[in-house]
Amino acid sequence: MANVRIPQPLRNLTGDKSTVTAGGATLSEVIIDLEATYPGMKDRLLDDGGELRRFVNIYVNGEDVRFLDGLGTAIDAGSEVSIVPAVAGGS
Repeated sequence: MANVRIPQPLRNLTGDKSTVTAGGATLSEVIIDLEATYPGMKDRLLDDGGELRRFVNIYVNGEDVRFLDGLGTAIDAGSEVSIVPAVAGGS
């Protein structure tokens, strides 16, 4: 099982929990497991084509999955998965 850190905007799906656990050998499988326990999570994380939404960043053990294997990134027992909404703006 991986520990998944949930950002504030998605905590309404997890009963206000900031950290949950999910199983799976890959990030894709972890998202499927999250969806089974917390319906609506998959729609918030993946677009209609099944790819990560561009305004959502996901890190596995501190590494951005976009620079690893994306949804195929391996998840080991005890991995930390962090979901981070992208921040836009500036001056």
